[in-house]
Amino acid sequence: MKTLLKIIGVIFVLLIALVIAAPFLIPTDAIFNKVSQQVEQTTGRSLTINGDKKLSVFPSLKLELNDVHFANMQTGSQKDMASMQQLAIHIPWMSLFGGEFKLDKFVINEPTILLETDKNGKANWQLFDGVAEQPETEQQKSSGAVNLPDNFDIQLGEVAIYGGTFTYLDGKTGAKQQISDLELAILLPSLRKTLELKGGITYMGERFELDVTLDTPVKVIEGATFNVSTEVDSRLVDMTFKGAIAEMGQDVQGQLSISGDSVKNIANWQGVDLNAKDNAFNAFNVKGAMHLQGDKFKLTELLATLDELQIKGKSDINLGNRLAVNADIDLGMLDLNPYLPEGVAKEAQPLPAEDAPAQPIVWDDTKIDLSGLNALDASVVVRSSGLKAKKITLGENQFTVNLKNAVAKVSLDKFVAYEGNGKGVITLNAKQAPYAISTNFALDKIDAQPLLTDAAGFDKLMGKGSLNWNLTTTGQSQKSFINALNGKLAFEFADGAVKGANIAEMVRKAKELIKGNLGAVSEGLDTGFDNSEQTDFSALTGSFNFTNGVGENRDLSLLSPLIRISGAGKVDLPMTNVDYRLVTGIVDSIEGQGTTDDSTGFKIPLRIKGPFHDVGYSLDVSDAAKEEVKEKAKDKIKDKLKGLFGN
Repeated sequence: MKTLLKIIGVIFVLLIALVIAAPFLIPTDAIFNKVSQQVEQTTGRSLTINGDKKLSVFPSLKLELNDVHFANMQTGSQKDMASMQQLAIHIPWMSLFGGEFKLDKFVINEPTILLETDKNGKANWQLFDGVAEQPETEQQKSSGAVNLPDNFDIQLGEVAIYGGTFTYLDGKTGAKQQISDLELAILLPSLRKTLELKGGITYMGERFELDVTLDTPVKVIEGATFNVSTEVDSRLVDMTFKGAIAEMGQDVQGQLSISGDSVKNIANWQGVDLNAKDNAFNAFNVKGAMHLQGDKFKLTELLATLDELQIKGKSDINLGNRLAVNADIDLGMLDLNPYLPEGVAKEAQPLPAEDAPAQPIVWDDTKIDLSGLNALDASVVVRSSGLKAKKITLGENQFTVNLKNAVAKVSLDKFVAYEGNGKGVITLNAKQAPYAISTNFALDKIDAQPLLTDAAGFDKLMGKGSLNWNLTTTGQSQKSFINALNGKLAFEFADGAVKGANIAEMVRKAKELIKGNLGAVSEGLDTGFDNSEQTDFSALTGSFNFTNGVGENRDLSLLSPLIRISGAGKVDLPMTNVDYRLVTGIVDSIEGQGTTDDSTGFKIPLRIKGPFHDVGYSLDVSDAAKEEVKEKAKDKIKDKLKGLFGN
């Protein structure tokens, strides 16, 4: 018995000695040559070691290789597809003698990995040309896909990657993307089982955590359609995608969801300063079904939110050399004020007290940058249930935007606002500053007072009617656009009023003055603006010809039951000033404006003058007319004296 125990003890000691001595007895180069030969036979690429090689045999065969290089495809941009400071491979002993290439663990330290396509679109990650067993089809030849033998497999177990860089290079376009600081764990039990990837990467200074699964990597190798699920989490954005990838990555479709807390932060990350307000370009969420095929990106069932905005629609995007967008979008209730420059849309201020003086209108001189319009081409149909821009408020509307080479054409297909409707076209040429804008609009049944108040702060005109204009301008700010305004505007309103003066009453006072009522002189010759007074009309028509922001009118006509007004004058938009001389008259016939008698019996000019916020009205009686008034007054006095004292 003692002899048996001694024998067993000797055998055990010899086994331990063998394990310890094995690395020195087994030819390391032979083992590596076996692995390298298997790699080259499998992939068609060479695997070379320029640094030290270390070998251990317990509990599995472990190769530790330093300064490792894996060759690129022949048409690649550089010699190596991958290189690494260190590669540690854990190989089951039996895999060296079997028909499968199987690893327990694969650890990579500080790799430099290049994934690229050549100018013909062939990808360098198609590694298994050497094991293809069937003649390639034309599709396979063009895509680089191969068919693997049924009995061929690779079992890597766990692949761990620490540090290094990962670069993607598009050989057709020259586009380059790079990530760094890799910390990834990849589980690949078999080419015919699910691959899992988890870990983190750094891209453009931001850290992204990844969780990716794809079914049967053999489908990827052979160019067949495979399913993929991806989750990306980061400080800037969270993204999920579940779908299928076909045609060697050239055809991707599935459900996409992207969300984040701040569009401004993403823009800053990309080197773009949005210079946005606190309540603009913050939280966002985008969901939809996507399909990417080559350079064509299609998004359907789109549901998106940005701040308080809610967007639905679909789009087709061409991602080729020049971005091109085709879309059909419903914006819901669209409030643009948070997204307009601060000088154009200021935060709402408390309403002034009723007795507070009106404030002058000041055009904003903040420069507007429209150079971004040259970044893409677009054809977009946009609908909204309402729109707010500055103080202008629109109802249901639809417009079409066509953008080509920084020239935008906006066609108003449906327009409901201020109780009316309309159509029109805006053309904006932003190829270079100053920008050029032309507008051609026809609005019908529009309520004038709220429209002019919201658009220009002018609340003196009430009534419903039509507005038509064909205007052009150039500039780079609100002020410069106003200063360069040219073209024509025509209007026709009915059943309204002009606020600020009762012109009929003023004419009556003038008539009394002519009759000799000297007390009317002080009342009638100088009457300022009074918001409680107004001149009613049944029809108001006219047109303006604008030159450098100054509109001139020569055909103004106002009709009411008791008065007729015609006149001419100017509206100076840059100076926010009006200067009009109107000829007013009282109708002789009680039939009012319906009479066929055009005479007005008594006529007198009226001057409307002053800044928009404080327009003044006064009777415009010339010196000659004043002398005539005095003479008629003297005659009236003489007549009264005769009645008192006789001839």
